[in-house]
Amino acid sequence: MGVTVCVCGGGNLGHVVAGFMAAQEEVEVRLLTRHPERWADTLNITTPDRGTLHGPLSLVTSDAERAMLGTNIVLLCLPGYAIGDTLRHIRPYLSSATAVGSIVSSTGYFFEAMNLLPADVPLFGFQRVPFIARTVDYGRAARLMGYKPLLKVCIERTDAKEPLRQQLESLLKTPIHLLDNYYEASLTNSNPLLHPARLFTMWHDWQPGVVYDDCCKFYADWTVEASEAYLTMDDEFQQLLKQLPISEGSIPTVLDYYESTDALSLTHKLRSITAFQSIKAPMRQVPGGYVPDFQSRYFTEDFPYGLSIVHRLAQQHGVSTPLISEILAWGKSKLSAF
Repeated sequence: MGVTVCVCGGGNLGHVVAGFMAAQEEVEVRLLTRHPERWADTLNITTPDRGTLHGPLSLVTSDAERAMLGTNIVLLCLPGYAIGDTLRHIRPYLSSATAVGSIVSSTGYFFEAMNLLPADVPLFGFQRVPFIARTVDYGRAARLMGYKPLLKVCIERTDAKEPLRQQLESLLKTPIHLLDNYYEASLTNSNPLLHPARLFTMWHDWQPGVVYDDCCKFYADWTVEASEAYLTMDDEFQQLLKQLPISEGSIPTVLDYYESTDALSLTHKLRSITAFQSIKAPMRQVPGGYVPDFQSRYFTEDFPYGLSIVHRLAQQHGVSTPLISEILAWGKSKLSAF
């Protein structure tokens, strides 16, 4: 293939995506990170079906100019709050020969990129992340816990959409469908709705001083109450989609996506997904047990950079979202209180 990719970000997805691609022949992978000294030359990625992949990194640096020189694809694996600063950091060294994208677009990537980057820089963004990923040893090893059977990507500001789609499909070893509009990638009823629905139903009555005996499982202990909230939020979300230039069916309902029929079957589905079984709720240990961790990415990412985008667009288009509004206000209150 002869392609050079620069991955920006050192979280769970940054580790797995960089290692997964670097393990392929004719793919050169660079890493742009604030802490290059913490990274080894090779990433070891354990997978459920391909053994352990060994991905050599050709460059690990905090120098954006070095990272961008000769790079064909830049892939942001970043939380929402870091996207704008990173785009500003790399902007002086970009050209129309480098496509810039985000591993997930639901935290405002396209809105930021269209505002900050030159109009001749190709943009792309995925609707959902390609992998379920967890870091094992920072800068050295990570686990690829699950794949998506199909990915959806939006490509903007270039006429060469099909060659870029094919290139991304080859890099991620997953079929990729091309979306018609960046709204279709930017809006999703996955994490920005799924996580807040579960968090709200777990802890909307929580008060300081309440300590839990155990740290529960986020998905394996999923409740019907959480499914009901999730489905109501999705109903409100679907009403917003009707007001936007989005192709029908490009963002399926929660029930369609999870092949479920109601809150009970959705609960069984979410509890049974093998790759989700070990994921714990965002909690921190204190004397006597555990309390909610309101500084976890579940809160700092999915409320201000996920659900808030849905809410803002709904307000702009006159769509009523009573439950989304309530849950967003609750989440923001927890962020501001801690």
